[in-house]
Amino acid sequence: MPRYKYLIIGGGMTADAAVRGIREVDPEGAIGLIAEEAVPPYKRPPLTKGLWKGEAFEEIWLKTEELGVEIRGERRVRTVDPAGKRVVDGAGAEYTFEKLLLATGGTPRRLPFGGDEVIYYRTVRDYERLRGMTAEGREFAVIGGGFIGSEIAAGLAMTRAEVTMMFPDEIIGTRVFPRDLARFVTGYYRDKGVRVLPNDSAVGIEVRAGKNILKTRNQAELAVDGVVAGIGIEPNVELAKASGLALDNGIVVDELLRTSAPDIYAAGDVASFFNPALGKRIRVEHEDNANTMGRSAGRSMAGRGEPYHHLPFFYSDLFELGYEAVGETDPRHEVFADWKDPNREGVLYYLEKGRVRGVLLWNVWNQVEAARRLIAEPGPFRSEDLKGRLPE
Repeated sequence: MPRYKYLIIGGGMTADAAVRGIREVDPEGAIGLIAEEAVPPYKRPPLTKGLWKGEAFEEIWLKTEELGVEIRGERRVRTVDPAGKRVVDGAGAEYTFEKLLLATGGTPRRLPFGGDEVIYYRTVRDYERLRGMTAEGREFAVIGGGFIGSEIAAGLAMTRAEVTMMFPDEIIGTRVFPRDLARFVTGYYRDKGVRVLPNDSAVGIEVRAGKNILKTRNQAELAVDGVVAGIGIEPNVELAKASGLALDNGIVVDELLRTSAPDIYAAGDVASFFNPALGKRIRVEHEDNANTMGRSAGRSMAGRGEPYHHLPFFYSDLFELGYEAVGETDPRHEVFADWKDPNREGVLYYLEKGRVRGVLLWNVWNQVEAARRLIAEPGPFRSEDLKGRLPE
């Protein structure tokens, strides 16, 4: 039975960051990592961003295996015994631990049809499959108008593929952008050659004459070579639930990222943590949180923990446009847009009850820390108080 001082369940960026956090404190302690993917940890964002712009595939690898960690890939953990400090995988292999980290990430939501004809885009294997398809076919359908859908539609279009983007909302990015900016982005995608089908959704797929025939609620039929779906993920909390850990929109952790069970920690997409700047418990599915929270969890496991009060940021690339965002970028809030060049460069402030709850930096860079400081301020703020506030 393998025995580890530190055992990590999960093989993504959070797991890699946790290993690095542990090694900052404990250079020698035995670390085990159990991952469902066959490959070692890698950077996930380039799969929808940089790799479609020509970045080298070799640059995605995090080289976790060089940090003195034993990686056991293609394994799914079946049970966790918190009291016995024991883990059993799907093949019946058992592992013991002193400290355990749940970095189990999320699973893409699936359509009730289509099977393997649909690529639920998340892993490096999904990228390789889709990239290979671009060499064989030229017509693709992308289901979803959020982060993954908008990024992969842009990536495919940059290969000169014919792309149709379908989503149930009226415009792209309705969960982040205010209405006027979302309208601009939707028109921008059309100008880039993407066929946009708003207010529609997929209802079925059949294969006909070597093509995928995607049927929509509005009675359209799209004959395409590939179908990609980016309709969100569900946090993988099944192990935590079966182990009796506290849940609340994810696995509940304290400021040192400890769960409700002694010596079990959680970080990344699955962890629900209290953020002082926002004054509430949140769960974040983006790169910055994976890296910073993973490192903090690793240091906590190794006995050098500090309160995790970090407010993560996220970012996206949309053809030549790009943005970074911090906090609650909810367009249902009051939004003040301070444009230097309308829809091309500016800062958007999301306000609620006189406080800045979120900041969207639209083609404005190196202002994330300033945005964090602004969100932490108690205010009260009026829209006119924020004009010219950023960049600092």
